[in-house]
Amino acid sequence: MYRIGFGYDSHRFAEGRKLMLGGVQVEYNRGLLGHSDGDVLLHATADALLGAAGHGDIGMHFPDTDERYRNIDSGIIISEVVAIINEKGYRIINIDCTVIAEQPKLAPYYEKMKVRISQLLNMKDEQVNVKAKTNEGMGFVGHGEGIACFAIALLEK
Repeated sequence: MYRIGFGYDSHRFAEGRKLMLGGVQVEYNRGLLGHSDGDVLLHATADALLGAAGHGDIGMHFPDTDERYRNIDSGIIISEVVAIINEKGYRIINIDCTVIAEQPKLAPYYEKMKVRISQLLNMKDEQVNVKAKTNEGMGFVGHGEGIACFAIALLEK
């Protein structure tokens, strides 16, 4: 049996924070505001995995009202999501992610993100795809107010 899950996340920029995307620190003058480290790429991936497994979303498992998750490394969230997936008897076939950002330019980080995500998910690098698009100057992303991400996951039981 195969199951597909879709994930989305977005966060606004904030001064004084590191920009974390796909478990990789990206050089930029601002980071993303969030209860955790604000890594929209890992959050969207977590939601895609949980959705495919029919197990809710990251807000259910890691609520922003719980201080244990304040400023947590999103890699820890992904590791816990992988444990949930494995417990339910699923194997991750592949992940495809699209980050939407005007700045910074992310192409130089694709390979590092791909490798880090595959490590966190206990997968081969070729099972993970990361790409980025701009929003052509439209909306909150286009105005440089934040970053959004879409992810899709395929699981097999």
